Amino acid sequence: MAIFGLWVINKAGGLVYQRKFADGLAQLSSNDYLVLAGTLHGIHAITSRLSPVGSSSGAQVFESESFKMNIFLTATGTKFVLITSPAEMSCDQALVRVYDIYSDTVMKNPFHTPEMPIRTEAFDTKISALFGPSG
Repeated sequence: MAIFGLWVINKAGGLVYQRKFADGLAQLSSNDYLVLAGTLHGIHAITSRLSPVGSSSGAQVFESESFKMNIFLTATGTKFVLITSPAEMSCDQALVRVYDIYSDTVMKNPFHTPEMPIRTEAFDTKISALFGPSG
């Protein structure tokens, strides 16, 4: 499984967690990641309104020649974005597992303020166990 990175975007569109796992994508600055997260948040909001029948939670996968972005939207509006190789079939289970780790380590941490950057060591440790160390 070629996992390039993981992003967590809060309900306002701010990037609260970003982790790189493997080489393969362009090297970006911190500001570039913030801009991309905000742009993705806006695109996701627009795509949730494009459904011709009923309601939609928005785009779930963006594909390109060199990567794929899988998006998992929670009930609270937090988005988990897993960036993988294009050959990766489905990342739904991995994203659900990331959400479980987030719920158990970040949301239960009395020192974490919702919507703020994630600085919980237990979260980093469990994500490393799931996907491997940072690249």
